[in-house]
Amino acid sequence: MRVLVSDKIAKEGIDILKSEFEVDVRTDLTSEQLKEIIKDYDALVVRSQTKVTKEIIDCSNLKVIGRAGVGVDNIDVEAATMKGILVVNAPEGNTIAACEHTIAMMFAMARKIPQAVTSLKSGRWERNKFTGVQLSGKTLGIVGLGRIGKEVAKRALALGMNVVGYDPYIARENVENLNIMLTDLNEVLRTSDFITFHVPLTKTTRQMIGEEQFKIMKDGVYIINCARGGIIDEKALYDALVSGKVAGCALDVFEKEPPEDNPLLSLDNVIATPHLGASTAEAQIVVAEEVAKDIIRALKGEIVKNPVNMVSVRPEEYSFILPYIRLAEKMGCLYTQLKNGRIQEVEMIYGGRLANTDVKLVTTAGIKGLLSNILQIPANLINAPIIARDRGIKITEKKIKEDEDAPGTVTMRVTTDKEVGIISGYVLEKDSPRITKIDDYKIDLIPEGYVLITNHKDKPGIVGKVGTILGKNDINIAAMQLGRKSYRGDALMALSVDEEIPESVLKEIKAIEDLKDAVFVKL
Repeated sequence: MRVLVSDKIAKEGIDILKSEFEVDVRTDLTSEQLKEIIKDYDALVVRSQTKVTKEIIDCSNLKVIGRAGVGVDNIDVEAATMKGILVVNAPEGNTIAACEHTIAMMFAMARKIPQAVTSLKSGRWERNKFTGVQLSGKTLGIVGLGRIGKEVAKRALALGMNVVGYDPYIARENVENLNIMLTDLNEVLRTSDFITFHVPLTKTTRQMIGEEQFKIMKDGVYIINCARGGIIDEKALYDALVSGKVAGCALDVFEKEPPEDNPLLSLDNVIATPHLGASTAEAQIVVAEEVAKDIIRALKGEIVKNPVNMVSVRPEEYSFILPYIRLAEKMGCLYTQLKNGRIQEVEMIYGGRLANTDVKLVTTAGIKGLLSNILQIPANLINAPIIARDRGIKITEKKIKEDEDAPGTVTMRVTTDKEVGIISGYVLEKDSPRITKIDDYKIDLIPEGYVLITNHKDKPGIVGKVGTILGKNDINIAAMQLGRKSYRGDALMALSVDEEIPESVLKEIKAIEDLKDAVFVKL
């Protein structure tokens, strides 16, 4: 495995990567140069300088792209997802750094510290000119109550400020213990003396604050943006600053960076820094280490901690749900080798303890398994849901919460244009996945290696004949499972074998009298 680091990241992160893989650090590449060499690498690590475009992604063989930081707006995540490339970031590493920078900018703006420093260093003593405002007793409006927004709230409350917040994606109970009044955006804008933004730049947040929103705000409001340039309409902000509607503004980010000839920088009531929110020595080490560890997990085929384009697993549920992810994939893989027809619908049914967890990744693994044997393009946990959607496959989930203390169970019910098939399974202790049912047949199959599945009449001699043919061809049987509908009715046998079964041997087995079918599957 080869890893390319194309932006400057902390040495600690590079050392972690070098402990596992071959690593090249090349931070001077142009877009054309990157496009030329990217096909030779399995992973790419960037910060904000490298633009990972669709062109670069399309000519790569990447398995994972890591962003040593939070924002991924310099990565075409959609193009990566379509190609099955995992994108990871480090959302927690710079939380405290960004929070502290926000608080520092708010203090500096409120007390006009940068302007006072410039004046004093120019030889002037202008105490009356730089009268500031106190933060204590003021209302801080926080737009976006994720990790950084919550940390800002804690510190603002400690300063004696009142805090109101807006975040359409957070439950009220998640902020009630912080003494934050959760309300709508207009109420935050109307009641706040200071407003700070902590949202990503998306289609819905781009220029979410414009001329109409400034009209709602208090006269003399203060604005802080240490999140992403483009959240605020810069022309509308300029007009509000000039008119006095906005008394002061602190910016760490801009629509265009570097902000060449930006008129905002000509105003005395604007203080600005060159995108320094995450720029502490501690934060740079943490984000580099976080993304390096996830790159290693991804290249080793393990579940990552901070996926951007894949369903994540909560840390406390990771060890419990991981074997079910493996089980669901094996179930899907088995189904498409046993059955025929175009898949139209997949229903994933969960019971026992599993019904109380987030099972989206288990469902995705099942879809990956189903698609892996029928597609030319590789299906994985990133692109499987998109491929299924594009093929018109309907995917549903159902949870049965009858016995919450029972072991978790998974049932995959697949409807094709020819039949409806069912495979069920569960996980024993010590993370041992088992397939327990194929259609109406109960079995106890460990889903791994090579397996011969036969459908035959339940009568003496058939199992022996199959074993004789395998033995004659020096194919060893590792385990055998039998299931039947009724005495002397139809039966199903699953033979785990140590070697592949050649087509000629399979043909001989199929010729056995009263043996309806035999399928050799690889799990």
